Amino acid sequence: MKKGIFRRIAGIAISASMLFGMTGIIPANAEDTPDAYHDDWLHVENGKVVDMYGNEVWMTGVNWFGYNVGSQVFDGVWSANMHDCLNLIADHGFNLLRVPMSTEIILQWKNKEPDPIIKVNEWSNPELTVEGIEGGTVKYSFDIWNQAVEWCRENGIKIMMDIHSATTNAAGHNYPLWYDDNYSTDDWLEALSWFAEYYKDDDTIIAIDLKNEPHGKPEEGKFAKWDNSKDENNWKYAAERGAMACLKQNPNLLIMVEGTECYPDFSRGADWTTPSVDYAHYGEPSKIFGAWWGGNLRGVKDYPVDIGEYTKQIVYSPHDYGPEVYKQSWFYLDDDTKTFDRQSLLDDYWYDAWAYLVEENRYPLLMGEWGGWVDDEHDTTGENRHWLQEIRDYMTDKHIHHTFWCFNENSSDTGGLVYDNFTTWDDVKYDFIKSALWQTEDGKFISLDHTIPIGVNGITLTEYYSGTPSTPTTPTETTTETIPATTEATETQATTETNSPTAGTYGDVDGNGVIDIVDVLTLNQYLVGIGDILPELQEFGDVDRNGVLNDTDAMNILKHLVKLVPELPL
Repeated sequence: MKKGIFRRIAGIAISASMLFGMTGIIPANAEDTPDAYHDDWLHVENGKVVDMYGNEVWMTGVNWFGYNVGSQVFDGVWSANMHDCLNLIADHGFNLLRVPMSTEIILQWKNKEPDPIIKVNEWSNPELTVEGIEGGTVKYSFDIWNQAVEWCRENGIKIMMDIHSATTNAAGHNYPLWYDDNYSTDDWLEALSWFAEYYKDDDTIIAIDLKNEPHGKPEEGKFAKWDNSKDENNWKYAAERGAMACLKQNPNLLIMVEGTECYPDFSRGADWTTPSVDYAHYGEPSKIFGAWWGGNLRGVKDYPVDIGEYTKQIVYSPHDYGPEVYKQSWFYLDDDTKTFDRQSLLDDYWYDAWAYLVEENRYPLLMGEWGGWVDDEHDTTGENRHWLQEIRDYMTDKHIHHTFWCFNENSSDTGGLVYDNFTTWDDVKYDFIKSALWQTEDGKFISLDHTIPIGVNGITLTEYYSGTPSTPTTPTETTTETIPATTEATETQATTETNSPTAGTYGDVDGNGVIDIVDVLTLNQYLVGIGDILPELQEFGDVDRNGVLNDTDAMNILKHLVKLVPELPL
């Protein structure tokens, strides 16, 4: 779809937002009004993530990895059609896609270096070939990535890029820091800056996760810490530098800052040299608070990320998993007399590690990874499902943003949302998490885009906040009706049923008997050639009766809805 079409639709949507009195930042002059490639940026106000009008949003997405492991593309494109997969993700209501990458692949793209390998099935993905044919020459990985960005945009999916590791490697996430022997902190900053600058004019890329799961324990030598020093392994200091590398290029990006694995109990005399296990006092509680990798945000209470006016773009992002990934002490799996529930999880781990940030309305959270098995074969005790239910319901109640791990079937310790080589959707797992996706009471998924709905069963952000749900497009029914002929014989004629009223109403271009915001959107889509209006209803869109359907008619219908135009037609 052309940019001009998006801009035209966005213009009417933004006007609707202004007329309906949405609060927040509204451009003073028409020439300052952002087009559809710049109107979906988000920021933080009063502990909530909001759009440019101050409306709260809820990011509920999914992870799809591959670019970080050496495939040079999403995993699964070695067999499945990438476009079909993205359509499925949108149709199932995920409004955000977290995409793990590496510093290495981003710098490869920046320097236009060739792909060492690319795992694309050119027979099932003809769109990803140079010739556009089955069996053709596979395109360069960066070109394929940009095709994915375009398809996400068409589907109403926003993207969060995640630096999963420095070096491209399937086991790269095991390395604790954002730099390694191959790529330095400066390389990481260069990659972040270039990526942010490249997509600064496309709000499909709405966020960047600076580094996946910084971790490590003091006794391991290489570990991430959190304090006010300028030490190279101080993740808080690095995160501030990484955030500014992005925000200097695009000040509208959301920046995800994960936690660490460890944090000292300073009240008991611990510091960053204290080992997590003190064998001289074995059996006593550790003086180091542990957590899932990247899940320890205790340091934010003492040393919050501070980048001045840009701090409003910061969202903290822990990860959390269940007992099938690791049998943490707070699951009580070795104690037959106890079990866990929401309150025990909060008391024993969640609250002090990360939940206090939302419970005390300090900062918003995005749970960057959560997920796991839900089948009897892998979750033999049912405790993983128990944990999934507890965290799902807690995040839903608190509107904690999240990206589920994961779409891929090839995540060994969690499984994914698809199987059979990425071709079959796991309905059991999906049904388990569906209630945690942003949706209306009648089950329509809510997009983070003001003008593009999410998938086939979604509505736009504009529609959600206008209070008018979208009307799904349904095929016109063709029925066969027997009509008496002028002779004794009868003949069968095909007639097309319509919903047009006997006497039309000016402004009601969809013919449902009601003038509402859907009529405005329907008319605007018709004007840019991506929608249709029945011929017998077109005259009712010409509300100024000048014989021409145009943007002025759409605006006048909108003004009528907010009582600025008392009657239609004019």
